Order: sequence, then C-alpha cells, then structure tokens
Amino acid sequence: MGGVTTPERERVPKQDRSRATRQRLLEAAVACLAEHGWAGSTVSVVAERAGVSRGAAQHHFPTREDLFTAAVEYVAEERSTALRALFPEGAGQDRRAVVTALVDLYTGPLFRAALHLWVAASNEDQLRPRVTELEARVGRETHRIAVDLLGADESRPGVRETVQGLLDMARGLGLANLLTDDTGRRDRVVAQWAALLDEALD
Repeated sequence: MGGVTTPERERVPKQDRSRATRQRLLEAAVACLAEHGWAGSTVSVVAERAGVSRGAAQHHFPTREDLFTAAVEYVAEERSTALRALFPEGAGQDRRAVVTALVDLYTGPLFRAALHLWVAASNEDQLRPRVTELEARVGRETHRIAVDLLGADESRPGVRETVQGLLDMARGLGLANLLTDDTGRRDRVVAQWAALLDEALD
C-alpha cells in the first residue's frame, strides 16, 4: 500500500521546528552579544530570549563558544546574501552606493556583536582560535563581494590593497560609530572613498 508512513509525516515538521529553534537561538545570541557583551551573554540568557529551554539550546549548541561563533557566522552569511541582493546585477554598480552598503555592514548590531566576540577571544584561549578562523573566513567573503561589486581587477598592481583599505576604513568607521552617531562624518568619508576608488579602479 502506497502513501507516507506516520513517522515520515512527523519527521518533516520536527526538522522544521528544529531548524526554526536553531535560527531563533542564533538571532537571540547576536542580539544579546550586541546589547550585553560577552560577560552578560550566557546560554541561559540567550535561551530565555529565544523562548526555548536551556536544554534545547545545549542540544543545538553544546558549548557557549559553539553558540556564539555559530551566531556571528550565521548573521554574517545573512548580511552577505542581503548585500549581494542589493546589487543583483553584480559589477558595474554606482561605486558610492557600493561603498555605502559595505560601510553599513560595520555600523549595525552584527559588527557590535562581532566586536564583543573579538574582545572576549583576546582573553579566552578556548574561543580565540575559533574566532580567528571565523573572522578570516568572513573577511575573505566580504573582500570577494567587494571586488565583485566594485568591478575591481585585482591582477592590476595596488588594486587588492585598495579594496582591503576600503574594508579596513569601513571597520574603523564602525568602531567610531559605537560611541557616537558618526553619520555626518561617515557620509563625507564615503563620498571621498568612492571618488578615490573611481580613480584607482578605472
């Protein structure tokens, strides 16, 4: 007799529920890290914010380090996807719009959360190698996206360093924005960098 057995019917919703729980935990972890820093972001705090039990949280992420590195990676991937979606045509976009979008990556809660993770990693031996590896991976992906969207030819001398300089500058603007609203100065810096990129990349 054909048809789907009861266990098979139940498995799909259970997988969906599991995926949804995991996603809620990741989003809650980033929000907690951005708002409370490493010291104030325990698995219990995140689980409560996500509306799940501590046991369920530990089922998905056995350690605190697992949870927070996965959370920052998850949101970084989401932001990369969103950044590419802003420019579906890829290269050849208005460079000022691309620079603005890249700088925006470093002025939101993801950057704040990542920064808390970096600071914690500088003092936590268990966390440091994981965060170092994660940051290298996220950095490579962001660099790749920047090269694509700017239409940069990295075979030309100095182009790779110019793109890297843009990302380093964007990170610096993100740091400046942590303490005060830096919008006015940031807009002027973005305009200048866009002009410099037009000169350097064309």
